[in-house]
Amino acid sequence: MHIGVCKIRLRIPDSQSLKAKRRVVKSLIAKLKNRFNIAIAEVDALDTHQFAVLAAVSVSNDSAHLNKLISHVVNFVEANVDAELMDYETEFFF
Repeated sequence: MHIGVCKIRLRIPDSQSLKAKRRVVKSLIAKLKNRFNIAIAEVDALDTHQFAVLAAVSVSNDSAHLNKLISHVVNFVEANVDAELMDYETEFFF
């Protein structure tokens, strides 16, 4: 069993309230869940208007597939127009 974890830091420049931030974050989370079938949640910076930290996790029996999946998730987030990808870090547990 292989586990891949990706911590994604986002900047949401157009957000002026927590309500606006939640709209962007919830939309992105829903898109990622539907497209990649991963577990994802907002894990940090919950009370800041323009920043969000998401954690995406997936489990697989193939480490190459897991690495590719996490890369696709990062690329999808990077292409998102509502939030700017500031940084990400990945960990794999084998």
